[in-house]
Amino acid sequence: MVAFLLSAVRSLPNSAAKTGLYRLTAAGGPCFWTSLLPPCNIRQPLKEGHATMAGPLSHIRVLDLSRILAGPWAGQVLADLGAEVIKVERPDGGDDTRSWGPPFLTDDTGQPTADAAYFLATNRGKKSVTIDFTRPAGRELIYRLAERCDILLENFKVGGLAKYGLDYESLKQVNPRLIYCSITGFGQTGPYRERSGYDFLIQGMGGLMSITGEPDGEPVKVGVAIIDVMTGMYASTSVLAALAHRDRTGAGQHVDLSLLDVQVATLANQAMNYLVSGSVPQRLGNAHPNIVPYQALATADGHIILTVGNDGQFRKLCRTAGCPELAEDPRFTSNASRVANRKALIPLLEQALQQRNSKEWVSLMEAAGVPCGPINNLAEVFADPQVNSRQMRIELDHRHAGTIPLVGSPMKFSQTPVAYSQAPPALGEHNAEVLGQVLGLTEQQCLDLCAQGIVGPGPPQ
Repeated sequence: MVAFLLSAVRSLPNSAAKTGLYRLTAAGGPCFWTSLLPPCNIRQPLKEGHATMAGPLSHIRVLDLSRILAGPWAGQVLADLGAEVIKVERPDGGDDTRSWGPPFLTDDTGQPTADAAYFLATNRGKKSVTIDFTRPAGRELIYRLAERCDILLENFKVGGLAKYGLDYESLKQVNPRLIYCSITGFGQTGPYRERSGYDFLIQGMGGLMSITGEPDGEPVKVGVAIIDVMTGMYASTSVLAALAHRDRTGAGQHVDLSLLDVQVATLANQAMNYLVSGSVPQRLGNAHPNIVPYQALATADGHIILTVGNDGQFRKLCRTAGCPELAEDPRFTSNASRVANRKALIPLLEQALQQRNSKEWVSLMEAAGVPCGPINNLAEVFADPQVNSRQMRIELDHRHAGTIPLVGSPMKFSQTPVAYSQAPPALGEHNAEVLGQVLGLTEQQCLDLCAQGIVGPGPPQ
């Protein structure tokens, strides 16, 4: 049976599989696979010349073999841009982040589902298919999917996919136009290439923690896995550049991204401060190494953030705070002098700011044209009228939980707006659609693969 399945898959014309002309057909009697999916989940191919999804990447199909955060973040960006993103997961549990809770998503009866909030943060807009590619028949399915995809994302350790014949050198023989993006801790080359890499570890190794935290405190990591997120962003940019190259040449390529490289690159001005001066930057708490005042300052009831970027803004700040004489003090008249004398300036400003509460100061500073703002918690963030007006909280229908809240995309297009086509999928939610529509397998072939454990059964009703 397996040999028959592989032969059937190999014989499918690329054009038929890509356009979805092959679909699941009933073989008589109820079908477990098709009964798991409502009819709307089977995306019907449109007429030739019409895009099947909204967005600038509606013509692109992505095979996402990545897990956790950096790779899935890149895949979610591409999905937001309209690409069809097929997320391949293990049949026995899927992406590790599905279990990274609490909190877990609750179903429409209030009971926790199998999906943690962490998973929901990085997998909007994707289709989930469960394939065991450690087995030959599963690998054959990945080959066929790669043949029909434009981009592949993976974040296995160096050489981790080569033992299954799923590395770039192998898959480019199947699809020379494939753009294959590998995300690892340290890259495909160098003395650390075999090491595992994690965001927290990289924040330390890459210098970020040495410049984060209070001067007399311990090194502190950023409150989100920022290097994973930034690597995902670099990955999405890189594969789009590779697509542009392929448009001109017809050739795919291998994109090699390293968490450590991204961390070093995003040290930005701090890296250049060191390279230009030879002085190692130190922790400054919330202060800025090159601009003063540019930090959180205490008020009568808390703190506000002041981001004074030029001398004119500093004069406005001094007038609004009731201390105009500071703007005329030779120690503070220029940004360079304020940087040199920050230890004298900041206590004087905080003394003036003790006269009012944070809300009053924000209102006064905004009216005077002084850049400032509050320090919000997340409840306040999602209640903020600006955040809501920009649709940064959205709601989508989920298979098990009804309507669920999600974070929106920051990308706003005038001609090709982001279309939120799919909530983060249940494990194996799109098995029937992907294997049937993309690969052209019949219902019976899908059932046989499921019975052998090569493909998961899909989610329960």
